[in-house]
Amino acid sequence: MASHSSDLRGYAAVTAAYWAFTLTDGALRMLVLLHFHELGFSPVDIAFLFLLYEFMGIVTNLVGGWIAARLGLKVTLYAGLAVQIVALALLSLARPEWALAVSVAYVMGCQALSGVAKDLTKMSSKSAVKLVVREGGEGLLFKWVALLTGSKNALKGLGFFLGGVLLGGLGFQWALWAMAAMLALVLVAALGTLKGDLGRTKQKPGARQLFSKSREINVLSAARLFLFGARDVWFVVGVPVFLSAVLGWSFAQVGGFMAAWVIGYGIVQAAAPRFLRNAGSAASGALAARVWGFVLAALPALIALGLQAGLDARWLVLGGLGLFGVVFAMNSAVHSFLILAYSDHDKVALNVGFYYMANAAGRLLGTLLSGLVYQAAGLAACLWVSALMVAIAAAGTLFLPTRAAAARTA
Repeated sequence: MASHSSDLRGYAAVTAAYWAFTLTDGALRMLVLLHFHELGFSPVDIAFLFLLYEFMGIVTNLVGGWIAARLGLKVTLYAGLAVQIVALALLSLARPEWALAVSVAYVMGCQALSGVAKDLTKMSSKSAVKLVVREGGEGLLFKWVALLTGSKNALKGLGFFLGGVLLGGLGFQWALWAMAAMLALVLVAALGTLKGDLGRTKQKPGARQLFSKSREINVLSAARLFLFGARDVWFVVGVPVFLSAVLGWSFAQVGGFMAAWVIGYGIVQAAAPRFLRNAGSAASGALAARVWGFVLAALPALIALGLQAGLDARWLVLGGLGLFGVVFAMNSAVHSFLILAYSDHDKVALNVGFYYMANAAGRLLGTLLSGLVYQAAGLAACLWVSALMVAIAAAGTLFLPTRAAAARTA
């Protein structure tokens, strides 16, 4: 009982710190995008600013899970907060008068540090759920995972809005310093409250275990790669630049829409167990991922068709992507539950790290394609690529074990 109580306190501390970090991470994304778009950076230039951010997420998730298994989640959380503070401080030193190549290289380096920080804190929090929910079955695990990921995404959406407001109110440099100061306070508070060795395994995993995964983990990770690539191929550069350059929206309006989308997505994701009452087991969750995946694949294709047919772009983009967010949230919630359902307690940090490595790889692919495709062919082309990537992700879930397969195995 005492150990379980300690786990709950540790999980609460990790989650609170993750929430604070997520708020600044969302604000930083919007600050960088809008500030450098205002300075005249092209969509491809802006996409490159985020490439190392996403690439370092791949590396960090892979190695971070291994580090957490050996040293505990406390170490990875503290490291994530500290690295983000350094990244914010360094980014505040960037100057508009620098040459384009110098600016891109410098900001990419700062974003790389931020990518390391984000995925260290993310992996710490997601892994902690599995370690705390020891009783109550997979149905309870689904609820806890959905609540954590949903609240995280709602806060990230609020961060998008905060980034637009801070840029307009304080300017680029002072906004970064304000966020760094807030995270420093959070880190000090975490140092005083987080105890124990939550997430540390008794037997130290070797390097070979980084890639030694079950078939279900591998299939789900591949599906996750294409699912989040499908989101970011329009989300990272295409839609924000479209709203600003084509529809003439202000920074606050762009940040507000992106915030509303992610907040709504987070709310739906947190409530997903209420709508998916029959998806509380690994087998039924796999079936839900399959169904919702193919439904999602149709949405960006329909939006692209509407744009090419000359329908009102304002309402088509706002309404269509709003509906996309609802269905995407269902998919993401089920995927996040399945990775924990498929993982043993002793391997949860390793498996979650591997899974979010694939998630980061998908974001990297989507980010690069977002700038390239938008600059070459516009928003409709981004949405067609999104539809293709969702279809691939949904096809991958066909290889996950269903209820009937689980029964035969038993």
